[in-house]
Amino acid sequence: MSTDGAGDQRLDVARCGVYRAAAGPRRAPAPAGGLDLVSISLAGVASKDALLERFAAALAFPDWFGGNWDALEDCLGDLSWRADGPRVLVIDGFEALQAAARDDFRVLLDLLADVADHWSAQGCVFCVIFVDPGRRLGLRTWGDASA
Repeated sequence: MSTDGAGDQRLDVARCGVYRAAAGPRRAPAPAGGLDLVSISLAGVASKDALLERFAAALAFPDWFGGNWDALEDCLGDLSWRADGPRVLVIDGFEALQAAARDDFRVLLDLLADVADHWSAQGCVFCVIFVDPGRRLGLRTWGDASA
């Protein structure tokens, strides 16, 4: 996967985690087994409920999604209804949520890190990249990720 200003990065289990990048991916090579690349726009989202709705829509969550943090973690830790292969979530437009619901935004970051750890322990790639050209988030930069 290549991101503007971030250089080329291989997708492997060692890179599971939550990152920031100056821009979203321009291209993503399809490794053996395909790549599940999902863009989630949080533009205009200022509440937990709206955030959960955006994730549910972008990832086509099943009907049993309960619309709460536990259900989000359960769905992200399952994803059996989606294609197999490395999974990458690219999230942009987070600023309104971060400003309006700071605690919920922190819960989201912690939850995504826990899900990445879960997938890593399973030997599966799961990466989240926040598009953050202003470097507002205290996350590792995708281009700085080490294997």
